[in-house]
Amino acid sequence: MNRFVPDYNNLIQAAKNIEPDRYPLYDHNIDPPFLTKYFNVDMGLLLASGKSEDLKEYFRLMCVFCEEMGYDCVSFEVCIGPHMPGSGSLGGHKTGEIQNRKDFENYPWDKIEDSYFSNATRYYDILRENLVEGMKVVGGPGNGIFECVQDIVGYERLCLISFDDPELYKDLFRTVGETNLRIWKRFLENYSDMYAVCRFGDDLGYKTSTLLDPDDIRNLIIPEYGKIIDVIHSYNKPFLLHCCGNIFDVMEDIIEVGGIDAKHSNEDAIAPFSIWLEKYGNRTGNFGGVDMDVLCQCQEDDIRTYTLEVLEKSVGHGGVAFGSGNSIPGYVPLNGYLAMNKAIREFRGN
Repeated sequence: MNRFVPDYNNLIQAAKNIEPDRYPLYDHNIDPPFLTKYFNVDMGLLLASGKSEDLKEYFRLMCVFCEEMGYDCVSFEVCIGPHMPGSGSLGGHKTGEIQNRKDFENYPWDKIEDSYFSNATRYYDILRENLVEGMKVVGGPGNGIFECVQDIVGYERLCLISFDDPELYKDLFRTVGETNLRIWKRFLENYSDMYAVCRFGDDLGYKTSTLLDPDDIRNLIIPEYGKIIDVIHSYNKPFLLHCCGNIFDVMEDIIEVGGIDAKHSNEDAIAPFSIWLEKYGNRTGNFGGVDMDVLCQCQEDDIRTYTLEVLEKSVGHGGVAFGSGNSIPGYVPLNGYLAMNKAIREFRGN
């Protein structure tokens, strides 16, 4: 293979649904436990210590990994959810901070933006210092509108509120949208130069359907996406939506009303990557390809064969970036990941 030289423009082209000069690699995240296996260094400890020298080493190694593996961009985000007071209902399954109208009115919405940047700024600044020449970042303030609402309300309680207090239900999405928009505006003012593609994740579905009524997603969530994406586009940045689940019922609205440029996340139990390409490849970039179940459970030769089949079916379908259908968490076998990575790089030539 030819020597790999990062060029973030490949990912920009893919996100804008232009067939790139070289198919870029893309994974939503490369998690610290996986990087620990690769480097035999406790990457989680480096990230969590809070010490500047440890963070510098973490980002240095993360950039080294991305360059060695052939990525044109580093994937990095600081999530909004953990900076929302009383959050933890989404990932920690705790009782939501907001259970009723009184809780909503008393909630410290005005503290979220400053809380976010008081923590996130140092991570973005140190990452900027460690970027490899030719490489930029994909990501930004993580968590979309639905995830942030869930994080302070809880999914079950949110569903009950939709019937018990429809006005509160609407106000939750509107207010979270306004808060996230302020964060994105400030983020772009300070860090748009280092980001090639902007992204947030908002898992709207599961295997057979959306998690909320499709009309609620159309009317309450997607318009809030559009406001954020309009600001991102004003900086001439493409927007990538990471969204898990069966969202075909609202995908047209996500494209037309939300204004996304590209979409990531796929699993064969919902639809193979080729289906996403056939349905939407003429209007959006498509990122992903390799089902996580294949990556975790299949032998290396089978992963290679599967990956090459996905690649061959993707040629001629506009902007495409290849990798896992989701992320690379610690439980992904190192050799399985390397088999996928090697197949992609051989297919594209470096």
